[in-house]
Amino acid sequence: MINAVGREIPEEILEMTGKEVFHGNNYFDGYVFKKSGPSTKCVINSNGSKVIESIHEALIKCEIKDGMTLGFHHHFRDGDYIVNMVMKEVHKLGIKDITICASSLGKAHDPLVEYIEDGTITNIQSSGVRGRIGEAISKGKLKGLAIMRSHGGRVRAIETGEVHLDISFIGAPTCDDYGNCRGIGGKSNCGVLSYSMVDGDYADKVVAVTDCLVTFPNFPAHISMTKVDYVVVVDAIGDPEKIASGAAKPTKDMRKLMMADYCTRFVINTPYFKNGFSYQTGVGGASIASTISLAKIMKERGIRMRFGVGGLTKPMCDLLINDQVDALLDTQDFDLAAVESVKDLRHFRISAGQYASPFNKGALVNKLDFVILATLEVDVHFNCNVVVGSDGMITGAQGGHPDTAAGAKCTIVITPLLQGRIPAVCSEVTTVTTPGESVDVVITDYGIAINPLREDLITCMKDVDLPFKTIEELRDIAYGIAGEPQKVEFGERIVGIIESRDGTIMDVVRQIKPFTFSDSDKLR
Repeated sequence: MINAVGREIPEEILEMTGKEVFHGNNYFDGYVFKKSGPSTKCVINSNGSKVIESIHEALIKCEIKDGMTLGFHHHFRDGDYIVNMVMKEVHKLGIKDITICASSLGKAHDPLVEYIEDGTITNIQSSGVRGRIGEAISKGKLKGLAIMRSHGGRVRAIETGEVHLDISFIGAPTCDDYGNCRGIGGKSNCGVLSYSMVDGDYADKVVAVTDCLVTFPNFPAHISMTKVDYVVVVDAIGDPEKIASGAAKPTKDMRKLMMADYCTRFVINTPYFKNGFSYQTGVGGASIASTISLAKIMKERGIRMRFGVGGLTKPMCDLLINDQVDALLDTQDFDLAAVESVKDLRHFRISAGQYASPFNKGALVNKLDFVILATLEVDVHFNCNVVVGSDGMITGAQGGHPDTAAGAKCTIVITPLLQGRIPAVCSEVTTVTTPGESVDVVITDYGIAINPLREDLITCMKDVDLPFKTIEELRDIAYGIAGEPQKVEFGERIVGIIESRDGTIMDVVRQIKPFTFSDSDKLR
């Protein structure tokens, strides 16, 4: 069956998952559903402490068994220790057929490949995966399916009961003996625990894992004691220094700085750039740089931001320090400056559901004026791919990309025209993760394309001195420089699905075809 972005979704996948194909961003507008709920054991009398000896003991007390679904968060990013720590104990117990439902998985979790190969882990649900896990899934080593959901989509899946969390593990920088968790105040601060809030509300069992046990009450709690079953104290839950890694670091690349300048000049010439505007950036180098250049113009013109949204980085937090924004609304901190900023009373924690779920009475993304995002590929229909590399390998994550793109009044995607020698603007992306109807502007180092659906933006840019081109012209320039790339050869087996934020199927991910020596002739 062909979906709204022109992708063919096999009938067997629809039957296996019980899902529909993607019909467009507004398909479920007005939909009414009854929220799911966890099994909850009432504690009337206790000894006043939930502290137990080890993760092993927690698994036994939570009655771990084959086929369960375990929840994790990724606020420590490449510095996370919790997932590996827990799965090592699960493996020792001989448990099989586990589904990992994480807000995201990265290179820090490479050791999980061993457990994928031996059947300990058979399904993965995440906003995406990087490193060896992505490679393992792409090569067909995962027995079941990898389901890629946006941050809002994960909340939706849990709240509707589509995903049932048997046990969730919350890495808590500080925790008291009764389970009040905070993202700050310890030696391994990550700032907020927003992705775990839905786990606290919906998992049958919740285990707080901390390396800093503090005196009760650890208030104001980010995750309440009323949600937590057990507390485990370990030597270290993560390395905060590795929170800011990869794309989350600022850039000195002149090409990216030029794109950031284009982005800022575009933003300030829209009708949305005025006192009280709202703004979010992704963590690409150009996106981060655009915040810095925008701040200078805000100061020059006396324009104030009402609120900024995050995933937050230092440049966004600097706006707060310099009194250029009224409030920051935070779901994740991408560097230590953002972690430190959480102490500011104008820096507010919000849940992933408040931030981005499409199945509630109105998420924050719907109040965004601007969102600045990165992408691996964008095609002539403005569809974006942020999960599957041009070589067919799963290498990225949806994160809040589809959520913010759908909600913001002006969605700007920044990408270099060429990623290495591979055209980033192409005729058809490898895999669709964000539909073109959500994307308004594409900014490259060779020019800027406005989605023809946004006639209002085209009109207001009529006399602006920027290098505007059609998206087809950008593609043609890319192909003229690097040549039209050969399409990746995939096998028949479907190893993963890309869910739209509403749970319908945006695209499928197939196993990459094994490389043979005969293939080398095609590369010459």
